[in-house]
Amino acid sequence: MDQAQITILVILAATVVMFMWGRWRHDMVAAGALLACILTGLVPADVAFDGLGHPAVITVACVLVLSKGLQSSGAVDVLARTFLPGQSGPVLSIVALTTLGAVLSAFMNNVGALALLMPVALQMARRQQLPPGKMLMPLAFGTILGGMTTLIGTPPNLIVSGFRQASGGDGFGMFDYTPVGLAVAALGVAFVALIGWRLVPARKQSGMEGFESGAYITEARVPEGSKAEGLTLRELELALVEADAQVLGLVRNSVRVMPPSPRRRTRAGDILMLEAEADTLSHALSSLGLKLEEAQDTKEERQKEKEKAGKEGPARDVATEAGKEESVKKEKKEKKEKSEADGSEEIVLMELVILPSSELLGRSARGIQLRTRYGVNLLAVSRQGQRSFKRLRALAFRAGDLLLMQGSPELIAEFASSTGCVPLAERDLRIPDKKKALTAAVIMAASVTVAAMGWLPAAVAFASGVLASMVLRTVPPRSVYNAVDWPVVVLLGALIPVADVMESSGTARLVAGWLLDGVAQGSALVALALILVVTMTLSDVMNNAATAAVMCPIALGTANQLAVNPDAFLMAVAIGGSCAFLTPIGHQNNTLILGPGGFRFGDYWRLGLPLELLVVALSLPMLLWVWPL
Repeated sequence: MDQAQITILVILAATVVMFMWGRWRHDMVAAGALLACILTGLVPADVAFDGLGHPAVITVACVLVLSKGLQSSGAVDVLARTFLPGQSGPVLSIVALTTLGAVLSAFMNNVGALALLMPVALQMARRQQLPPGKMLMPLAFGTILGGMTTLIGTPPNLIVSGFRQASGGDGFGMFDYTPVGLAVAALGVAFVALIGWRLVPARKQSGMEGFESGAYITEARVPEGSKAEGLTLRELELALVEADAQVLGLVRNSVRVMPPSPRRRTRAGDILMLEAEADTLSHALSSLGLKLEEAQDTKEERQKEKEKAGKEGPARDVATEAGKEESVKKEKKEKKEKSEADGSEEIVLMELVILPSSELLGRSARGIQLRTRYGVNLLAVSRQGQRSFKRLRALAFRAGDLLLMQGSPELIAEFASSTGCVPLAERDLRIPDKKKALTAAVIMAASVTVAAMGWLPAAVAFASGVLASMVLRTVPPRSVYNAVDWPVVVLLGALIPVADVMESSGTARLVAGWLLDGVAQGSALVALALILVVTMTLSDVMNNAATAAVMCPIALGTANQLAVNPDAFLMAVAIGGSCAFLTPIGHQNNTLILGPGGFRFGDYWRLGLPLELLVVALSLPMLLWVWPL
């Protein structure tokens, strides 16, 4: 063992320890490992950051952006409504939910797939009167399992493909992972959904993202040709039960109908006054094809408000500031109109609470000319324990009211600071948009098809999809960089050169020889099982992408020592890297459900351990059959 081999082993050992300790973020640890290699002369400084341009890194970043398009356009919400049963028992509900999560995670980031379906899982748990963890852990494990079935399903698959290409062959294709991955995922999902969920400890919910804001009162218009058109209000109520929403009133031809008769049928153009929780509002709208009234913000309405503002002037209490404020407002409106014209404005939904000292008290959205003066929309109001049947634009604000606002982050922040409101949270509410949802789905399908057919390299195919998403605005250009999980990108870009040193210095062959002589005793089958189990064990305590980057050189070195098919060993790394089921820190999906499910650190192994044993028992014979040694 020479000096270079000793040095890289020390650096890697320290890296693994730091990953397991968890004191610093994974990207920081990976960057430290890369810098250590540079300072010790193992990695030349002029190529140290070439890993950031590696095809696997580019593909990961692009897939995250395309996943954001599917999420924000509401395409996944349509799938959830279509394939998840409305009324069924717990077993069928868990089977449908876990299967959908696995299918989604095969073609989009599995963290994104879990985030999209978590609200649905919590609703199902409430409906089935189950602890939330009984739904959340099967869903989290299902999305992890689904990721191993395609090239883009999870970062370890992309890393494995990159190492295969770097070793002199072609990278794995889009569906090369499918034969083994699909068998393992199908059996794993079946076990989790039919039997395993009963092993999940029944814990009370200890925390949730965001906070409880109570039910919102909002207005939704019935578009022509929507599912809601022609239904009686009673039928609408029944259709909204699943979304925990109800109809409070109806506005027809600017006339409020209070209380409306349950037998009254809706017409195109009617405005429904709905009460719904913020997290279920999207489902209530999309299930019936309704549109948020204030979000329409037509040009005609804008023009009328501008004309009215020109005649009446600003309604302000301090007359000495009127001229200055008018100038600011004019500049603000010009910026907003310009951003709308060039399509660069990022629109978000944010919750604001009205302070007791706010100048909004006793005034309404119409009274302050909300759209004209501030360039934002009021979508809904939450007033704890009280209902108001007034139109939103005419509702007088009170201290403590929660306002759901729509607009650019800058304009909402300006509105909050100038009127005496406090921003509470940005809501991930996806207002249904069929056109954008279809466009996002077509872009993703086209990118997958191009990569799978080999017409373009995967990185180029998905980069083209990102550009198309930006042009067609399924992902706003300003949101593209926010959609990328940069710590993962830095992690991959930093560890790829470090892993290359393992190969170039002969360290991978050295470790492989120790494994063969000391443990496997020259048996290819034992060595394959060892690579799988070691990878799976490491992925339970450190990032799965880092695990794959560390284990791939060792797997290749082992296969070369035995003179057997290296693809089987690389696939073992891919399978093991995607099976982190024993701890909440092994995979981001496990961490995401920790609070909402009320779990403790030691709760995961009860379902995770039998699942991992099942994966090992099935994947070994499948690897030998599909990728014979």
